[in-house]
Amino acid sequence: MAITAKEAARRRPKRAAPGVERVDVKAVNAAESRSLYALREKVYAKRTYGTFRTTKWVVMAVTLGIYYLLPWLRWDRGPHLSDQAVLIDFGNRRFFWFFLEIWPQEFYFITGLLVIASLVLFLATALAGRVWCGYTCPQTVWTDLMIAVERFWQGDRNARIRLDKAPWTLDKVWRKGGTHLSWLLIGVLTGGAFVFYFRDAPTLLAEFIAFEAPAIAYIFLGIFAATTYLLGGLAREQVCTYMCPWPRIQGAMFDQHSLLVSYRDWRGEPRGPHKKGEKWEGRGDCIDCKQCVVVCPAGIDIRDGAQLECIQCALCIDACDTIMSRIGRPRGLIAYDTVDNLEACAKGGKSPVQLLRPRILLYAAMIALVGLIMLVALWNRTVLEVNVLRDRNPIFVELSDGGVRNGYTIKILNKRHERRRFRVGIVGLQGGTLRIVGYEGETDPVISVVPDDLRALRIYVTLSEDAVAKLGREVTDFDFWVTDLGDNSQVSNDTTFRSPVR
Repeated sequence: MAITAKEAARRRPKRAAPGVERVDVKAVNAAESRSLYALREKVYAKRTYGTFRTTKWVVMAVTLGIYYLLPWLRWDRGPHLSDQAVLIDFGNRRFFWFFLEIWPQEFYFITGLLVIASLVLFLATALAGRVWCGYTCPQTVWTDLMIAVERFWQGDRNARIRLDKAPWTLDKVWRKGGTHLSWLLIGVLTGGAFVFYFRDAPTLLAEFIAFEAPAIAYIFLGIFAATTYLLGGLAREQVCTYMCPWPRIQGAMFDQHSLLVSYRDWRGEPRGPHKKGEKWEGRGDCIDCKQCVVVCPAGIDIRDGAQLECIQCALCIDACDTIMSRIGRPRGLIAYDTVDNLEACAKGGKSPVQLLRPRILLYAAMIALVGLIMLVALWNRTVLEVNVLRDRNPIFVELSDGGVRNGYTIKILNKRHERRRFRVGIVGLQGGTLRIVGYEGETDPVISVVPDDLRALRIYVTLSEDAVAKLGREVTDFDFWVTDLGDNSQVSNDTTFRSPVR
């Protein structure tokens, strides 16, 4: 397209003054832009073999097996309850875990489990760094699975690099399409397994097939399918580096004596290529083959020291040990080691691993303490709970005969899997009479509560004018007592009776 002379003059580079070096402003701006943001370099992790890689395969199989199969395990709880072993039943406001049935009032059990899980994570990190991230974190497990699927369709590292650089052909479309369809299928299975934890699995599966499942089930299946596909298939190491807060927190958990995946530079440096038959004097064992880099799922070089991106998966150990065995050098150039021992070995000494350290003992003691509290609470757990809610508006009612009446709502929670019969009485309020709404005319009513259910009763407690006068105070403490007619066990709940001073 033709341009005007004025436009051509504007585009012409300006000549610098004599003795002054001309600065390319565009180049400077481009350099500044590159320093502020860098595009992601795709990581092509190479497959490796060894002890840690095998361990990761086993952990992946076990954890995925538990996740996918757990909703299908059965646990007989009688005719009135679901027989799913693990179920988060929002409809009936309960959480089932095999023999344990947790009600909303007992949510402290869930809190205790979360506290113990956090402390165990702190303890594991203090002992061996980000061992959770490297082996059992869901992001790591599903990323490993996605990489295995990608390797099945597209080949190992070099084949995937060549495929990405190659022009689009039918073979490339087939391999790429198969990869992404497999990732989506894994995402759908992941979301499907998740929603099975909230509704009876066989029933929900039949509803899915018949397209009769609740809309919320389809919504959450779609959300988890999409997030699994995105985070495990596409984002991968970026989740661990940029989204997860744990890499920033873990620095406060380990110390000089924590076992971390480390490059023993005192042994490997100076590094450099090595030819067969050359002597090893005056150089290190590292031959700069970069196998530790190409197997890393985060794409980092462990020889640069501890890094935020490292998830301590130890695949670099397997890769390096394989190379050391091939060239006839001792294994362990990269290994689990402590910072204290690395510094000692660099000076010709050695520092033993110290497992029993103050922070280790503190975390262990806290785990034991919370666990003991949980066991005591579980041991003293009752199958009958009574809650009393006193009316606050009005706080009392003066009757025409001079008496005073207070209103209450009593909730009886029957945690057994059988119908139970109860009687309700009051203790500590002299002259008080009790009337249960719906049982008028009965002098000693029997309250029936169905299995695994809560029944609310509306109750009025009345004092005569003379009884109120004898109290001589506005607030009087007393107890409601609920007696199980089956085994004569009793549960009490204290409350107050309010009246005017006379």
